[in-house]
Amino acid sequence: MEMNQEEIKQKILDEISKTEELIKEYREITKPVAPDVAIGRISRMDAINNKSVTEASLRKAEEKLKKLERVLSQIGTPEFGLCLSCKKPIPIGRILIRPESLHCVNCAR
Repeated sequence: MEMNQEEIKQKILDEISKTEELIKEYREITKPVAPDVAIGRISRMDAINNKSVTEASLRKAEEKLKKLERVLSQIGTPEFGLCLSCKKPIPIGRILIRPESLHCVNCAR
């Protein structure tokens, strides 16, 4: 199954769109709970714990978005699809599964 760069570009654009939506959701969820909102001590502790987990997910999503934008900017250039470390081609299967991949499987370890 050979895909052209336009199809790959569309996949990356779709992934960027999904990631941007996820970032919006995470930002909404991580807004602070006002201290005057009555939710109880245990619930407030849960909210604080959930907030830190969601903030970690937000950071990962923002990092993924940066990588996707970088890969998108490389489409059509000689650097597109090449591992940042070893400079060998990243297999198309990896690009399709993880379009934000900047390294081949061997170098990503």
